[in-house]
Amino acid sequence: MSSSDPQFIYMILILPSLFGLTLIGDGLNKVFHEESGGLIGIIFGFIFIGVVVFAYFFFSSYLTGPQL
Repeated sequence: MSSSDPQFIYMILILPSLFGLTLIGDGLNKVFHEESGGLIGIIFGFIFIGVVVFAYFFFSSYLTGPQL
């Protein structure tokens, strides 16, 4: 599996990013309705998206192999 395969991009980048955006959206909804835990959801959403971006760059460089 190469880093340009659609399955790789879908599994590593798109699905987890949608989950992170859901966390952010839920956190914003809680903040707008003045419920507790909204800010925590937003922070964890951004952290999760950051981990997804890091994992994408890590696995894309790992799967291409060493450059000679």
